Amino acid sequence: MSEADGTPRRWTRVLAVALAAVLLVGAGLAVGLLVSHDTTPGDDSVEAGFARDMAEHHAQAVEMSMIAYRGGELSDVRMLAQDIALTQQAQIGIMHEWLKEWHLLPTSGQPRMAWMPDGQKSMESGNRMPGMATAEEIDKLRNSKGRDLDVLFCQLMLRHHLGGIHMVDGVLAEAKDPRVIELATGMKKAQNSEIEALNGILKGLNAPAG
Repeated sequence: MSEADGTPRRWTRVLAVALAAVLLVGAGLAVGLLVSHDTTPGDDSVEAGFARDMAEHHAQAVEMSMIAYRGGELSDVRMLAQDIALTQQAQIGIMHEWLKEWHLLPTSGQPRMAWMPDGQKSMESGNRMPGMATAEEIDKLRNSKGRDLDVLFCQLMLRHHLGGIHMVDGVLAEAKDPRVIELATGMKKAQNSEIEALNGILKGLNAPAG
């Protein structure tokens, strides 16, 4: 990524990400029609718990990314933030569609991370899932400008992605639904790539990872 990247190239990338997300949703729904009801995940399943918690986890990533996209100083930061927002919003839609297909509510009475063995031990203060920012950190990001915003976004998103990968590893160890496994595997690959990009931006800004 470079400051020299022009608008046409950026929007070509945006359209490609959006198209891929639409195709992924369509493929997921099509495969869903072929899945036997006998294998439909239940309300207390690993798959349902992951879909609910990861959708909430993703929602914060989208929120932070939109702040960075609108106010970031570096084009690298704005482009990465836009990619994260588009990708994770599309994945939220996929997970919500799964819950509808499984005739499950988007929330449950179970505690967050209860689907993952020892998952509640990884919860952070304030009943936050792994890697999630506090309300104070979100406010600080929203009120930051220029380089300060770029650095804080990268630091918060880096921690957020590491927490998300921890959740992905948990579902990959337990899930049986092939679509959940496929999406979670894709999440891990994408977020590892984005972690590399975030670290690269922070290094270029001579800023610590956290």
